Amino acid sequence: MFSKSILSVAALAVLATATPLKRATCSNGHTASDEQCCVWFDVLDDIQENLFEGSECQEEAHESLRLTFHDCIAYSPSLIADGEDGGGGCDGSIMKFSDVETAFHASIGLDEIVAKQLPYALKHNVSFGDFIQFAGAVGVSNCGGGPRLQFLTGRSNDSNVSPDGLIPLPEDTADTIIARFADVGISADEIVALLASHSVAAQDHVEPTIHGSPFDSTPSDFDAQFFVETLLKGVLMPAAPDVTTLATGEVLSPLPGELRLNSDFELARDNRTACEWQSYVTSQSFMMDRFTAAMKKMTVLGNDASALVDCSEVIPTPAAAASQTAYIPAGKNQSDIEPACSATPFPTLSVQAGAESSITPVPS
Repeated sequence: MFSKSILSVAALAVLATATPLKRATCSNGHTASDEQCCVWFDVLDDIQENLFEGSECQEEAHESLRLTFHDCIAYSPSLIADGEDGGGGCDGSIMKFSDVETAFHASIGLDEIVAKQLPYALKHNVSFGDFIQFAGAVGVSNCGGGPRLQFLTGRSNDSNVSPDGLIPLPEDTADTIIARFADVGISADEIVALLASHSVAAQDHVEPTIHGSPFDSTPSDFDAQFFVETLLKGVLMPAAPDVTTLATGEVLSPLPGELRLNSDFELARDNRTACEWQSYVTSQSFMMDRFTAAMKKMTVLGNDASALVDCSEVIPTPAAAASQTAYIPAGKNQSDIEPACSATPFPTLSVQAGAESSITPVPS
């Protein structure tokens, strides 16, 4: 009798663990692990067709990813600990108070993507903080080789204006950037991981004469080319011919049509970040894993992650990158690399065939 009872309890335990959780029924034939995720399928369909122009990896996708950073990093636990205003982290304040926060020097140009995103957040009645993180995750999933980021919902729409001066600038030194991120608990290695976002980024306002100029030669692919090309010797100014001086925050570029930020240049060569930077050159999967983990950490700054609901299932699965292996661009060779990691020699890479050509600006 005793042994039968044990078996009966064990059998019930197995049955209980084997029984699938009931999924919520959403519109358009979707189901979700939690009913709070249902609205995000509707948001997804809407923004993929309209905001991202048919799931394209173009300016709206790039700027949506940029916006996730600017909403989150304008946050300072150390200021809060001192009784000062330290912002709310990933709280949507850059959208709620766009007239103030998009005027910050570090966020110049973000008023355009905020204005494009705002109607969708209002239409679907979701919080600004949630929408910003969702749009960023969806946008980068449209880029070849992009990550499938975690998306959590449940951020409050109750926010205040973040203080100015907390978002790193292109002209900032490595010391300044590392210290700023350390304040929010993000390490030097995690900064490098987050900068993988620059593989699908472009600038409009550092040097406005070359609107849409990317930071690497494959701006529609989330790949390791950025980590190679930031280590190439700078030899030219990519700006219009009548521009004779580098813009603030700009350093010499290795390739026509490609702009290089001073902050990227410094972090690629700083002894605290150089080896992590180089480690992405030969491993797309390693870069992706590190970026995904760092974004998981950054996108909940200022929030209690345990109180949020995981709706990552709504994020699309990205297509593979055009190339899984980074290379030296055509017209360059191994001697053009400026290796900075003292612990490990720079790997030997293949050289792209063909003659050096100008890089096409990111379509707007």
